[in-house]
Amino acid sequence: MTGGETLQLLRARRIAVVGLSDDTSKPSYMIAEYLLARGREVVPVNPNCSRALGLVCYPKLEDIPGVLDLVNVFRRPEFCPDIVRSASSIGAGGVWLQSGIVSDEARELAAAAKMPFVQDRCLMVEMRRAGI
Repeated sequence: MTGGETLQLLRARRIAVVGLSDDTSKPSYMIAEYLLARGREVVPVNPNCSRALGLVCYPKLEDIPGVLDLVNVFRRPEFCPDIVRSASSIGAGGVWLQSGIVSDEARELAAAAKMPFVQDRCLMVEMRRAGI
């Protein structure tokens, strides 16, 4: 992926956070809170929560109305290929797997769909680093 594509993902305005927890001690909660504080629209995706950060949680990406600029993922690697398939099917702008999450299959699926893809990097850290 090019630096321009990474920058494009870092500037995403409407971001689905897959695996967003309503537990304030979880990284997904803290990073979603950071995104909201930076003026991003956060769309929680978690079939086990009805609300997170005061926002309605959607059970899956396909249930979200409208277009997503980015799908930020907080799920174990074995779930990532299906998430990429879903992101591709709804026309999401890209997929970002958080720090510690690596999936070669998800990367290959994203490449085949010509979808920008980042893995094993923290969106919040990279936004801070880029001054965004």
